[in-house]
Amino acid sequence: MRHILKCPECGKYTMREVCSCGSKTINPKPPKYSPEDPYGKYRRASKEELLKKKGLI
Repeated sequence: MRHILKCPECGKYTMREVCSCGSKTINPKPPKYSPEDPYGKYRRASKEELLKKKGLI
């Protein structure tokens, strides 16, 4: 079964592993929610760092 993928460079959706622009495609869906998320604190710290770099917080 093939899934829809998204190109991070041009934003197009495709079912190919490599977009027509030459960039590798990624899965656009977020991971499933789990209250026992072992990596949650790392994702939140990464997001906070990214927002600080952009000057949003």
